[in-house]
Amino acid sequence: MTAPRPPAAADRIVTLDVVRGVAVIGILFVNILSFALPDTARLNPYAGGMQGPADLWAYFATMIAFDGKMRGLFSFLFGASLLLVVDRAEAAGADPAAVHYRRMGWLFALGLAHATLLWAGDILMHYALVGSVAFAFRRHSPGRLVAFGCGFAVVTWLFLGMIAMSYLAMRSAGTPAAARGLRDLDNGFGIPAPAVLAQEVALFRGGYTGILHHNLTEVATTLYNVLFIGFETLGYMLFGMAALRSGMLTGGWSRQRLARWVLTGIGIGGAGYAALTGWLLARGIDTGTVLIGPFALTPPLRAVMIPGYAAAIMMAASRGGAITRRFAAVGQMALSNYLLTSLVMCLVFYGWGLGQFASWPRVSLYLPVLAIGALMLLWSQPWLTRHRFGPFEWLWRSLARWRVQPLRKR
Repeated sequence: MTAPRPPAAADRIVTLDVVRGVAVIGILFVNILSFALPDTARLNPYAGGMQGPADLWAYFATMIAFDGKMRGLFSFLFGASLLLVVDRAEAAGADPAAVHYRRMGWLFALGLAHATLLWAGDILMHYALVGSVAFAFRRHSPGRLVAFGCGFAVVTWLFLGMIAMSYLAMRSAGTPAAARGLRDLDNGFGIPAPAVLAQEVALFRGGYTGILHHNLTEVATTLYNVLFIGFETLGYMLFGMAALRSGMLTGGWSRQRLARWVLTGIGIGGAGYAALTGWLLARGIDTGTVLIGPFALTPPLRAVMIPGYAAAIMMAASRGGAITRRFAAVGQMALSNYLLTSLVMCLVFYGWGLGQFASWPRVSLYLPVLAIGALMLLWSQPWLTRHRFGPFEWLWRSLARWRVQPLRKR
């Protein structure tokens, strides 16, 4: 078997890189909460980092603009990139299945190292496993890909809805077993017991050995969750494959068609999130409202917003310019930027670094997010002027091909 040649710069679809660049910066607005605050604080602002009204509004802004959408954009683009790699492998006379599964195997290995050595919130293992399934759908038409994607996404939405309904059932049951279940849900979606919070804070302000042990134990949970949220991810990957096949991601759609997707997707999703925000403000934020609202009701809203976001970014990118090239470079090095961001954030907030975990109010966490985003925009393009790939893209490519790839440009 002859390995396919590395794609030249001219082979890249720049708009995909731009959308990916926006997503890798935007996802840090959500991931920062997992680096810096107790786990429950992502869904419930009162679980950590809440010191004033500005923190509450920062919670709503993140929920509306970023939470789930950036991960969805990554999944969307992962599906499109999967097709590009497979198509180019076939065109080069290689076995597309062998090429794809080698890439997914090494992506899983990189994710496993990331999840254990640095941060348990890794998404790479998840993408490697779900991407292995998405390969089976590569020959379907755009319409069938969308239909399959909707079906898979609904599976996850039903599962999340069942958890919310179980909370309501346990509240009305009044049995000892129901009381224990409610305590578990409070620790996961409400305000955890003080002892639980204190234990988590002590863990992440402590030494590397304790965090490493925690990360190792969380790997099983991460893999188990693929059985549930993996259906939604698979749905978004199939949407991305349909977007590539239909020409949306390759410049085949008119600006008018893209604009309709922007207005429809962001309009419907934004209106739904606005209504949800008003409901949470009126009812108060507790375990029940978090489970019903941000947990169970938002997935369908973000599903329509994701293609709207992609269309909006593509419309902006079509004008070109220096900023567009900067975002494209960030997207071309998305894996390196993602992993290096974890290293920096763990260094700032974990005990083996500066030990700032659970020390900052929520709104102030976005200062390092903006700083890291600016650094991505500053360093990615100069690196790519001298190198073919980002450092971790080069490692992944070399491992997948089992041959050291040229890194520096001649």
